Amino acid sequence: MNHAKSKLSGTSTGYKAITVVILILLAIFFIFPLYWIVTGSFKDAMTINARVPQWFPLNPTLENYAKLFKNPAGQWLLNTVIMAVGALVLTCLTAALAGYALAKKRFYGRALLFTIIICAMALPKQVIVIPLLREMKILHLADTLWAVILPTVGWPFGVFLMKQFSETIPNEILEAARVDGAGELRTFFSVVFPMIKPGIGALAIFTFVNSWNDYFLQLIMLTSRTNWTISLGIARLQGEMSSDFGLIMAGATLAAIPIVAVFIAFQKYFTQGIAMGAVKG
Repeated sequence: MNHAKSKLSGTSTGYKAITVVILILLAIFFIFPLYWIVTGSFKDAMTINARVPQWFPLNPTLENYAKLFKNPAGQWLLNTVIMAVGALVLTCLTAALAGYALAKKRFYGRALLFTIIICAMALPKQVIVIPLLREMKILHLADTLWAVILPTVGWPFGVFLMKQFSETIPNEILEAARVDGAGELRTFFSVVFPMIKPGIGALAIFTFVNSWNDYFLQLIMLTSRTNWTISLGIARLQGEMSSDFGLIMAGATLAAIPIVAVFIAFQKYFTQGIAMGAVKG
């Protein structure tokens, strides 16, 4: 018996060791491109184009960043941050309110409305981009940051996600809040909002990354150079200076920093949200 237990324990330890090694190799595989871009942004053109790669910049330089900011890269980055943060705040707020209403309120057409939202999740963005562009022109918002912020508000996936989280809230808690004299908004922000924070954290990451990387919509909606996002600016730099890899890597590094920062800031809620979704499923 003891021999069998010892054998099983040894087998389990062996599997764990193999799993750890595989995970480390996968982490290195996925992190290496980011490492190469960041370190490459501090290399000069001769080092980048050398036959023998230099894995770490021995003579780091800020020349690529200096050239980058000769273009309005600072303005591009600011535009992108404003766009992504605006989309994050508005999407999380509207999705949380709509998800709560669909999960806990009973009103005529509720099932039909939710069905339409589910169907909207299947629509590719390319199908609605022309109506969106015409709508923005009618509202005199074309070639402004609002033209890329507003289409993300009311994201069907966000509404669906927040509805699933809102359904986990016990009805007794909501009834107790109403008995205490809390109105709808107070009930939502004081009772519901704290309980669905993990879902909001997950949605915040999804929204920020989706908005930040939505090159297609930005390309269609933004035409003025001063209104470009960092993605549009880097793409134009690639077209104008296709051989200057250091400059392109500096732009890519600048674009990656806010995404990493947002993920670190919301990582706790994101992990909780995934875990809660897995348990609920």
